[in-house]
Amino acid sequence: MKKLVQLFLFLGIIGSVAVAQDNKTTVKWYTFEEAVALNQQNPKKILIDVYTDWCGWCKTMDKNTFSNPSIAKYLNENFYPVKFNAESTKPVSFKGQEFKNRNQGNRSPHDLAIALLSGKMSYPSIAYLDGENNLITAVAGYSTPSQIEPILVYIVEEHYTKTPWDTFIKNFKGKIKE
Repeated sequence: MKKLVQLFLFLGIIGSVAVAQDNKTTVKWYTFEEAVALNQQNPKKILIDVYTDWCGWCKTMDKNTFSNPSIAKYLNENFYPVKFNAESTKPVSFKGQEFKNRNQGNRSPHDLAIALLSGKMSYPSIAYLDGENNLITAVAGYSTPSQIEPILVYIVEEHYTKTPWDTFIKNFKGKIKE
């Protein structure tokens, strides 16, 4: 009888873990090229996480911000999320232009990263494109889930076209509590 109870407890724990993992939402990341192609078929905003392999804050943002289920769900529903290594060496064709890494100096940035960040090379940075692949803005630095939430809403709901950021943020009521 004791072994039967232990078996049921074990199966219950395994079942709870499986349910918890099923309920966890993760970001569906695309390559830059995939997001641009998808945007031609079904326009959405594109969020580009511009990172480097050596950036500690980039890893922290992956762990704390992009892994937050509410943020992951919002990104998946409203954006084509892209991870772009700012030091990538793979050429990228975009809007009739060839972007590449010119391998100039230590930690050489890719031309696309330079263009997306307007030459302000800081990691992590997030670039936002509209449904026609035009740069809306880029935001540098680490953001917690509650810090990135108003930025995402500002972009998705197109408040940037009619409301100054300072006015928007004063009235923003976030849903994410940390």
